[in-house]
Amino acid sequence: MSDPARDAARAIDALRRGWPVALAGEGGAIEVLAIESGDANRLADFDAGGRADVLLSAGRAATLKLANQADAAVPDAPVRIERAPWLDFAAATALADPQFDLATPFKGPFHAAPVAVPDAAAAALRLARIAGILPAFFVRPYAGTDALPIAAIDAHEDAGRLAIAARARLPVVAAEDAEIVAFRTPEAAGEHVALLIGQPTGAPPLVRLHSECLTGDALGSLKCDCGPQLQAALAAMRADGWGILLYLRQEGRGIGLVNKLRAYALQDQGFDTVDANTRLGFAIDARDFGVAAQMLRLLGQTRIRLMTNNPEKVASLEAAGIAVAERVPHKLPPNPHNERYLATKRDRTGHQL
Repeated sequence: MSDPARDAARAIDALRRGWPVALAGEGGAIEVLAIESGDANRLADFDAGGRADVLLSAGRAATLKLANQADAAVPDAPVRIERAPWLDFAAATALADPQFDLATPFKGPFHAAPVAVPDAAAAALRLARIAGILPAFFVRPYAGTDALPIAAIDAHEDAGRLAIAARARLPVVAAEDAEIVAFRTPEAAGEHVALLIGQPTGAPPLVRLHSECLTGDALGSLKCDCGPQLQAALAAMRADGWGILLYLRQEGRGIGLVNKLRAYALQDQGFDTVDANTRLGFAIDARDFGVAAQMLRLLGQTRIRLMTNNPEKVASLEAAGIAVAERVPHKLPPNPHNERYLATKRDRTGHQL
C-alpha cells in the first residue's frame, strides 16, 4: 500500500533530478517539469509539441510585470504564462531566475492566463520550496491516474509525525551539562535539534526558536544577526538556569540555503530581504513553527517563556497548543552590514526590535 508521505518524498527527489512530476488537484491534474533542474533536451522529451505553458509564482510574475500587484499580495500563488513560439528553455530560464533580470532582454510579450487547476499548481510551487529549487515550471494537463494528491504533501510536512531519534550529553561552551536531542520524520532529509541547558526547575523554561543559518551561525556572517542571537540565547539560558534552544532546519526562512544565497545576491542589487524573497518567487516567510511545537511536546514542555522579537512565533506556538507565559525580548546591537536587514524586520515583518 502506498505511503502518501513517501510518495511526496519521491516527488521532491524527482524535481531535484529534473524529472517530470504529476499532481492531482480538485477537478483535474497537471504534470510539471522544473525549469531549474531541467534542460532543453528534457523539455523536448516532456513537451515535443512545444505547447506546455510556464508556471511561476505571483511574486515572481509581478516582478516581471506579468501579473498585477494584487496577485503579488500572495507571492507564492500560481500564475500561468501562455506558451509563445519564442518561449524556449533559455527564455523560460530567464523568466524563472532573477539573476538574469539585468543581463537578459526578455523577448515578450508574455501573456498571463487563468490557472486550470489552481490547487495542483500551488502544490507544485510548494514542492519546489521543499526541494530548495526555484518555483518555476513548464506545465501541461495530465490525464494519467497516478498523479500525486495534494494530501500527500500535507502528510510529508505534518509536524505531528516528528519523533525523537536520538539524545546524548553534549558539553558546550555555554553549559557543560547540556543535552542534545535530535528529531526527524521517516522521509524528511534534515533533522531538527534541541539543546537543553540546565535542569527542569518546575518553572516554564526559557525557549529560543532558532532557524538554521549556516552563514551566520558557522561562518560569522555580518549580513544578519543570527550568530550573535544564538550565542546570546545560550548565555541567557545558562544565566536563567533552565532553557531549551530549538535549532530548526529551516534555512533562509524556509526557502533553503541555495535560495537564501540567491536572495543575498539580490540584496547586493539593492533589494531588501522581503523583496528579494518575493522576487525569487517565495513567500516572505515560509517557516513552519508547528515543528517547534511538536518538539516541545515531545520534550514534555507545553508552557514556556519565549525569547523572541517576532510576534508570529508566539501566535504560531499558541495556535499549536503551546502556552507562552512570557515573551522575552532578544535585542542585540546592529552592525553596519545588518542595519538595513534589522530595519526591514521591524518595518515590514512586524518584529518588535
